[in-house]
Amino acid sequence: MKHTKVKDLLNSSQTLQEVNAKGWVRTFRNNQFIALNDGSTINNIQCVVDFENTPEETLKRITTGAAVSVTGTLVESQGAGQKFEIQVTKIQILGDSDAEKFPMQPKKHSLEFLRENAHLRVRTNAFGAIMRVRSVLSFAVHNYFQNNGFVYVNTPIITGSDAEGAGEMFKVTALPFENTPKTDDGKVNYKEDFFGKETNLTVSGQLEAETYAMALGQVYTFGPTFRAENSNTSRHLAEFWMIEPEVAFNDLNDNMDLAEDFIQYVIKYTMDKCQDDLKFLEGRLIDEEKVKPQAERSEMGLLEKLSFVLENNFKRVSYTEAIDILRNCKPNKNKKFNYIIDEWGADLQSEHERYLVEKHFKCPVILYDYPANIKAFYMRLNEDGKTVRAMDILFPGIGEIVGGSQREERYDVLIEKMKVLGIDEEELWWYLDTRRFGSAVHSGFGLGFERLVLFVTGMTNIRDVIPFPRTPGSAEF
Repeated sequence: MKHTKVKDLLNSSQTLQEVNAKGWVRTFRNNQFIALNDGSTINNIQCVVDFENTPEETLKRITTGAAVSVTGTLVESQGAGQKFEIQVTKIQILGDSDAEKFPMQPKKHSLEFLRENAHLRVRTNAFGAIMRVRSVLSFAVHNYFQNNGFVYVNTPIITGSDAEGAGEMFKVTALPFENTPKTDDGKVNYKEDFFGKETNLTVSGQLEAETYAMALGQVYTFGPTFRAENSNTSRHLAEFWMIEPEVAFNDLNDNMDLAEDFIQYVIKYTMDKCQDDLKFLEGRLIDEEKVKPQAERSEMGLLEKLSFVLENNFKRVSYTEAIDILRNCKPNKNKKFNYIIDEWGADLQSEHERYLVEKHFKCPVILYDYPANIKAFYMRLNEDGKTVRAMDILFPGIGEIVGGSQREERYDVLIEKMKVLGIDEEELWWYLDTRRFGSAVHSGFGLGFERLVLFVTGMTNIRDVIPFPRTPGSAEF
């Protein structure tokens, strides 16, 4: 008999039918009641065992974490809290679980403990919910772009370019660590390496995506990216996923429109599809907030925060306006910020971004026209010669979630900027070709997927929204 998913059983319109369900035991009470979960939903189905007619040996093997197959009749439940239950006629133990040793006990575990057991944490309600939400969000990303005529481009994971110019990259090499071949001046001889040059894991697919946008019109990438920065924080990962659309003939305003529309679409889609999971995660967040000092508590619940992004137009504010607001605000004047804003040109920190969103404007904010010297070389220089056509989208509770810009399409200006920053023209000859042959205004942005999942699930540590987090000193699984 083919088994039916727990989700489908709980949504069934027909009772008194024989069904088979397979899953993992969450709890087993009174030698009678199994809470069974198969990952298809956050909800368990109760399976009622006829313990008087079930061998003692079998009952002993029904432990938390064990995989079981139950066959029986689907009936309306007598107990509160569930619509249906299975009156079990046959039970088979598919895989035993030693109750004493199984780490995921039916009690509240710390998030740190769960990170140490990332291979099993998905068996808990919270992480099951997070990963289902992540999956739906991922689908929504593709859905949005495909429905809007974008071409999905797989940009290389191994690359010779550093898109950000930050230099925090993981090197890719096939050279031996002992007796590494050297040049006459004692440097590593990359000509003997696999690719014949120095290569790295990508920090962004943007530069490659731009070349495709200049032929296919509108493209997007969605894949893994890597940063070798030693940031042991709740907001950074060494391996994460990036969404990067690039659109020919779009200026900065078009870019802002696209980003706003995209974000609202994927959040709405996920709210529609993941109601049970989001409701659970909201409850989890409320419990977590209760133990925080009043000042640190969020003013909004999770679902309220998500609705807030859907119902409010994003406020567009220039960097210069934002600096004026921050310079004159109370936390700055009273030295409450960790980074005091004194002058134009300061690089905004998360505390400043959150102040603008949560305290000042009380809606999502798009900051634009940043100082050129704090932004990347490929951003279009404004006529003032001081600022670039960059934009960042700021969200409540999280700060920056999107970074993008109108790209510098003028060959001579781009060359000049690269010289100033010491970026080798020869390394990026292929990128410069897009400015030599049929250049045009174009724009794009990057959105760290995990930051989006963080926002939608209400989690506070980015390590909790990716299956196996890669962080400094940790590549355990």
